[in-house]
Amino acid sequence: MTFRSSLRISDPKKIEKLVGETGFFSVEETAIARELADEGLAQGSSSHYRFILAGSGVRVLGYACFGRVPCTSAAWDLYWIAVTPVAQGQHLGRDLLQRVESAILLAGGTHVYADTSSRGQYAPTRAFYARRGYQKAADFPDFYAPGDGKIVYAKALGVSRV
Repeated sequence: MTFRSSLRISDPKKIEKLVGETGFFSVEETAIARELADEGLAQGSSSHYRFILAGSGVRVLGYACFGRVPCTSAAWDLYWIAVTPVAQGQHLGRDLLQRVESAILLAGGTHVYADTSSRGQYAPTRAFYARRGYQKAADFPDFYAPGDGKIVYAKALGVSRV
């Protein structure tokens, strides 16, 4: 497994495919994932979006997209973290998240926020964040749709919790 933070010309299409394969995201959400990758590729280092991709050979098996929250001194959003079903259960999500957190710390970030859905399908996602030291910071019932709330998880980076 190799990890990289620079996008290649073929990555937006691969990211779109990966996000679609998970079965978690709508067509609209999948298009947004592609759009962010297209923007990241087009703008390069001046893009607001940063990426970490994990792969084997030419295949992208997982990726994360993150960026500093505008108008904050050190807060960052984790916009996307996704692992293709064939690579799930192999700690790839954990490894991607650790690399995201390290990159944020290196850039002077102190806090990271991750949004997810309250739907039952996302229970493993919420458990994933909890295992990684994230705390539930906000809950917005019916945010995305009736019965589909938004839950925001937060983590202070570089802070030891006993």
